[in-house]
Amino acid sequence: MIELTVKDMTCNHCVGVVTKAVKSVDPNATVNVDLPSKRVQVDSASAVGAFTKALEEAGYPASAATA
Repeated sequence: MIELTVKDMTCNHCVGVVTKAVKSVDPNATVNVDLPSKRVQVDSASAVGAFTKALEEAGYPASAATA
């Protein structure tokens, strides 16, 4: 499970764009977005760097979430 923080997510449109960006890396990934905490959980075997790159290209810089 990969957990990312996407600080620029502010609305449901953002959630859709973020989900689409994650799915562009791994169409079979399970994506769980928690808008209030600005966290995205991704269940995928793909590397975290691939997701952060796709999110940055979509306009939503992300970083690995910390506890």
